[in-house]
This record gives sequence, C-alpha cells and structure tokens, in this order.
Amino acid sequence: MKVLLINGSPRRNGNTFLALTEIANALQTEGIDSEIAHIGVKPVRGCIACTQCKANANNRCVFDDDICNAISEKMRDCDALIVGSPVYYGQPNGTVLSLVQRMLFSAGEYFSGKPVACVAVCRRGGATAALQTLNMPFQLLNMPIVTSQYWNIVYGQKEGEAAMDAEGLQTMRTMAKNMAFLLRATEGMPKPQYEPKQPTNFIR
Repeated sequence: MKVLLINGSPRRNGNTFLALTEIANALQTEGIDSEIAHIGVKPVRGCIACTQCKANANNRCVFDDDICNAISEKMRDCDALIVGSPVYYGQPNGTVLSLVQRMLFSAGEYFSGKPVACVAVCRRGGATAALQTLNMPFQLLNMPIVTSQYWNIVYGQKEGEAAMDAEGLQTMRTMAKNMAFLLRATEGMPKPQYEPKQPTNFIR
C-alpha cells in the first residue's frame, strides 16, 4: 500500500514539508510506503469549467503545462492521499486549492473512495478555517476523512520551527497510525455501490 503526500507549500523544505515528513516516517513504521510530491513555485492554473476533461474522458485536464496531470497520475497507483498546506490569510495556499480542484474534477476516478487527510501549518491563527477548506472537496468524492487526536494542525513560522511543536508532530504521527489502520482494515474490500446522483437545483 502507498500514500501520496502533497506538499502544498512553495518552500520545499519548510514547516509543511517537516510535518509531512513526520507523517511519512510514521507510515513507514506501519509498513506503508509513501511519496511526497512538491507543488513547487511554478504557476498552477485554476479550473475554467471548460469540461473538456469530461468530454475527453481520459482523466486528464486539457491544460498540460503545469503539475496537475502529473500528480493525478501518481494518485492512480496510490491507496490514500494527504495534502498539506501553509495558511495564508486564514486560507490554504491558493496554488494548492487550484491543484486540488482541477485534479478532482478531471481525474476524480483516481481519488474516489480513497482515504484522505489534510494538514494545515500556520504561525498562529487561521488553521482551523484553512483545514475545513482543505477537507471540503474530498467529501464530494466519498473519500473518508482521516482524523487524529486533535485537528491536523502544526505550528511554526520560520523554517524548522515546527520541530518544536511537540503536540503538533504527535498529532501527525497519530493521524498516520489512523491512516494505516483504515487502509489495512479496508484492504481488498469492494467499494460501496451508490445510488445514481439526483442533483437538485433551487433556481426555477
């Protein structure tokens, strides 16, 4: 089994990476492989609702000039997902939101039904709002949200400061254990069979 971790910070070795590394190490002790994919510093397009990915039915966004399709492809062969982001103005990094929205819309088949956890890293405040925002999209794809002993939050401002957040790092390790438990408990089990969707609009 393998978990894909997305570092949603432009700082490759910052506090978000530190938190994700703590998770990856804990997963390894549980016998679960992992890979950390970095969002980097290059631009990531936002979704323009062209729906061409649906028309082409190839699980790829038509915009192929950023990391979106490459990370979606990684998810095809992974069993779970963890997304970490720094907190900017009480929200996740806008780049990671653009990435998540396009990946789930164009390649939802690779994500649907797989366990997911999100991590917010902040200096002081705004982490709970950012964490709620990160969790929202995955609930639309029947992805079980993996929790921990506390909200999945780590504190730190300067690079490396998160190492001093003992409770935050423990929260990451506990979440990793819960992720490993859920993966083992559901290994080989068929996905639930759902009713056809019945979208209801309230504008008549």
